[in-house]
Amino acid sequence: MTWPACATEPAETGPGPELLPRLGRDGSFSLYSRGVGEGFHSAAGALREAQEKFVLPAALERFAPGRQLRVAEVAVGTGTNTAALLAATAAAGLELDWWGLELDRRPLALALADAGFRAQWPAGVIRRLEQLSNGPRLRLGDARRRLPELLATQAGCCDLVLLDAFSPSRCPQLWSREFLERLVRLLRPDGRLLTYSSAAAVRRCLLDLGVDVQAIRPFGGGSRRWSAGTVASLSLLAPHPALRPLEPFEREHLASRAGLPYRDPSGNASAAEILKRRRREQERSPAPPGRLRPPTEPSGLGHSEGHR
Repeated sequence: MTWPACATEPAETGPGPELLPRLGRDGSFSLYSRGVGEGFHSAAGALREAQEKFVLPAALERFAPGRQLRVAEVAVGTGTNTAALLAATAAAGLELDWWGLELDRRPLALALADAGFRAQWPAGVIRRLEQLSNGPRLRLGDARRRLPELLATQAGCCDLVLLDAFSPSRCPQLWSREFLERLVRLLRPDGRLLTYSSAAAVRRCLLDLGVDVQAIRPFGGGSRRWSAGTVASLSLLAPHPALRPLEPFEREHLASRAGLPYRDPSGNASAAEILKRRRREQERSPAPPGRLRPPTEPSGLGHSEGHR
């Protein structure tokens, strides 16, 4: 996951002082972006986040061994989600046809240069990740501009779409109604869009686009973590231990001003412009203010919780 400073052009390959290595509580490699003021992963750790928010909700057991899965990943970042999916599909006897959109090559290069990161994965996963990092399927640049290239060949073909950009309040370009609509168009009828975000604006957009939406259950449950993210599908989502239907308090929140979407009709607006437009729309809206009231208030909301 990355979108440094919400820029629109790729950064240079050098390490850059604004990307700071750090370890999660699970010991996994991650980065903190000074430019954005947000970590790439939650404090719990990148490995836990990849499993909790992307691999398990993907429900890979749905697919028969030997099947090739087509995956589009937005905001590849350190490649942790990619590596976790590579490992999981290999264990399940599945092939992976992967495409990635990423602004900045540096986070993945920093991860692959880190001995601790490399030790997290089997050698085969690292080799495949290195191939993908230098191959044509990693499309560098503003995802809003590169996504049409994927749609031209992959529309209606993706089993999984992973969205792991910085949080909507930091980088609304990749959470706008227009961008989400294009991501949904990538999905097969039974495909799944997976994201860590539980933000009302994101979920309401997806519901307005006519997809089924469910929440991701956090690892270990617990009363202070009510959602680990969101899954959306063009088909009704089957019951799964990693998923749950939206609760009444969540649906009530979607109807508030917090549910008003981020809009980027031109596909070229800056983060500041998108945020300003949404604030104006919220001020004019007759909807009630957004006051999320889960059974027990979540604590320490950061990028990975994505409730903003």
